[in-house]
Amino acid sequence: MAKHSKDPNPAPGWWYNTRTGEVEHGRLSRSIDRLGPYPDEATARRALELARERTRAADRADAEWRGEDYDD
Repeated sequence: MAKHSKDPNPAPGWWYNTRTGEVEHGRLSRSIDRLGPYPDEATARRALELARERTRAADRADAEWRGEDYDD
């Protein structure tokens, strides 16, 4: 896990750093490298899995809207 900020009151939330593959508490990295915020560390660790699930759901909804079949 990335080092915690020295700020005694870090920004709320947990983030997944796509560049390092680490979970961070608070905004420690550049926003372009982060996914989140997530409510807890465990959820942040699942960030890539959650992103894939959400992308599949959006693709499925787009296909349904166009009246097409969706093959996952």
